[in-house]
Amino acid sequence: MDAVVDHRTRAVEAGRRLEQASPQEVLRWAASTFGDRFVVSTSMGDGVLASLAGSVAPGVDVLFLDTGYHFPETLGTRDAVAQVYDVRVRTVLPLLAVAEQDAEHGPELWRRDPDACCALRKVEPLGRALEGYDAYATGIRRDESPTRAGTPVVEWDERRGKVKVNPLARWTQDDVDAYVAEHGILVNPLQHDGYPSIGCAPCTRRVGEGEDVRAGRWAGTPKTECGLHV
Repeated sequence: MDAVVDHRTRAVEAGRRLEQASPQEVLRWAASTFGDRFVVSTSMGDGVLASLAGSVAPGVDVLFLDTGYHFPETLGTRDAVAQVYDVRVRTVLPLLAVAEQDAEHGPELWRRDPDACCALRKVEPLGRALEGYDAYATGIRRDESPTRAGTPVVEWDERRGKVKVNPLARWTQDDVDAYVAEHGILVNPLQHDGYPSIGCAPCTRRVGEGEDVRAGRWAGTPKTECGLHV
């Protein structure tokens, strides 16, 4: 229990102290504080977070949740990231294959109950994958949606009992684009085909001109988050 309290206190203090720090500084703090018990989680929309993490913590573990429903382009981006950046990509699978889920819960659960589908194919696998770590990084940013506007740079994830590091929280899309252009960062090809926010193929559509960047996620439903970050 003392370790949990220490990590919670450390997260709150770091969130205040690193608010104006660069993503590299935030990642460097996490890597030096937690060592091999720090991991990066990315959806492979691009290689920005993996590039940044590998530059300050060579060989750092990177988690990718393979839901079984990803676009081929996303899986290709994962494979390219593993080859190009100094990281170790770990692919995490749900407990049930898609066919097993269909047999147990009925086909197209993503259509009938997207929250339940996300819980089975994203939330549970991430929780299981994080069991060997004390802290993890995500690529979420404040400018992505109103639900993410208050995201701290470092916070305490009460549900998982982990330190959650959001090194890109203060970055805007312009900051991301500039970093990609300057460093030649890998980008999921779907980003150039009308998909600024990429999730599972059945639940993601192209975004129209003037729409919110996450408008293509679970379109036509009130759902706005998969449950990983809320």
